[in-house]
Amino acid sequence: MRERLRGDPLWRAMGLLELRGKPVAKSLGLGVLGAGSALALAALSAWLITRAWQMPPVLYLSVAVTAVRALGISRGLFRYLERLATHDLALDAMSTARRRLYQALAGGPSGYSVSLRRGELLARTGSDVDEIGNAVIRALIPIGVSSVVSGAAVAVMAIVSWWAALALALCLVVSAVIAPWLAARGAARATREGAAAQQRSAEAVMTLLDHAPELAVARRQQGVLADARAAELDTERSADRGAAQGAWGTAAMPLAVGISVMVASLVGIGLANEVSPMALGVLILLPLSAFESTGAMTEAALQLQRSRGAARRIMAMIDRSDDYRPVKPRLSPGLERGEIRVRGLRWGWPGGTEFGGDTGLDLDIAPGTRIAVVGPSGCGKSTLLLTLAGLLNPVAGSVEHAEDIESMVRYFAEDGHIFVTSVRENLLVSRGDAVEDELMSAIERVGLGAWVRGLPDGLDTELDAGADSISGGQRRRLLLARALINAAPILLIDEPAENLDRSDAAIVQAQLLDGHGGMLEPERAMVMVTHQLPRDHRADLVVDLTACSPEEKAVAESRNRE
Repeated sequence: MRERLRGDPLWRAMGLLELRGKPVAKSLGLGVLGAGSALALAALSAWLITRAWQMPPVLYLSVAVTAVRALGISRGLFRYLERLATHDLALDAMSTARRRLYQALAGGPSGYSVSLRRGELLARTGSDVDEIGNAVIRALIPIGVSSVVSGAAVAVMAIVSWWAALALALCLVVSAVIAPWLAARGAARATREGAAAQQRSAEAVMTLLDHAPELAVARRQQGVLADARAAELDTERSADRGAAQGAWGTAAMPLAVGISVMVASLVGIGLANEVSPMALGVLILLPLSAFESTGAMTEAALQLQRSRGAARRIMAMIDRSDDYRPVKPRLSPGLERGEIRVRGLRWGWPGGTEFGGDTGLDLDIAPGTRIAVVGPSGCGKSTLLLTLAGLLNPVAGSVEHAEDIESMVRYFAEDGHIFVTSVRENLLVSRGDAVEDELMSAIERVGLGAWVRGLPDGLDTELDAGADSISGGQRRRLLLARALINAAPILLIDEPAENLDRSDAAIVQAQLLDGHGGMLEPERAMVMVTHQLPRDHRADLVVDLTACSPEEKAVAESRNRE
């Protein structure tokens, strides 16, 4: 059982919340007091009703009347306090989970962090973490409260009658365990089967849209349409089956309440001559309040189902980082600082397409070398840069360095982040000790000098909305300036002219690829990824990945540097 719990994604994800015993006990205690007040109110009300039926002196009932009022007030008060404590606990736990998740990603392989899509990262750290926190608010605390209060109700019933207590216990199990299990299973089944059917339907529709002429010629349109209709019917049937199973779970609770009250009534008839009327009143009315705490169990089961799905996605994201653990780069004493030697390199994402063909790519990067990597989207250009930077392990072959790669190579991604801070701070993230003259020099070289001088506070102007504060071209030039001020001897730059118009893009790329173009110091090496090279470029080497076939090696074309 313990091993099974350890393998459960929700159990593992709970470790991210770092739940502390005292806040959990506080929330659970307040919840028990609130539900216990409702239970005590029902029992005392039953006693008061039957005792008042006997028409004793009014003073005999004054304490009971006051207690009923107190329990009615405390019931709402404790529930309110329990909500405050539980939400405080959950919000603190979700904040902790996000912090630990960020720490896990930041402390993990850099190549894996780069591979994460922004939408995936936002979904995992946003709504999915919220779902894990909701498991505390809507599942764990209610389950704990229900267990304690249900046990108390059964114990009170046992004082009057063991048979009534046994019937109540069985009905509570049906209401708190079996009914939620049926509802959650129905919801999970509907979701699982519905998703599969919707996928088949989407595939059939896309086939019709993308290949309508071919299907018409082959007279297969009606068959594909029939597949789409069948998939839609399967979606409806799966939703109906799940709803039917969930309906049984929903119906189980009122049935359990009715059976419990009926059994209590029958037992009360049998005990009419043995116990007081007040005890009979408690025997009849107590089950109605006892089931109040189990009413939230169906929602708790559904929440656990949703939270388990979110936890599975979060833990899968964390576990995938193991595939990106970098191996120690091979150091070659024969190379000088600023040199990289690539032999027989094949590259790709773990579990994805491999590039480099059968023989792989051979490449020599020396100080002052300008290399361009060209090709359409999806042919492995950016992945090659990540491999050269040591962020991804080679699939085959070797990437040799003269010294520690972290001090020698810097990779600058196409979608680098623009922070909500000043222009100066957005540059200093690349090199914290850069002085004013160096920053302005980089700004001038990328063509942003006039723009910065026109800002209210120059380099200290705040970009209040981050990347939304500037145009796409300004963002691209600012990211390029960030790369230029970095002191690494080898720069790997992905799409430096993206979002620039054609003429500006050609000028920027030509200056970068020209060792004496003034954009980058002549002694520094650079590998640049681009979709299209300017005609008058002066690159020392062009790695053409246009073929883009895993079976066909990348073609390298050399040109003498002038």
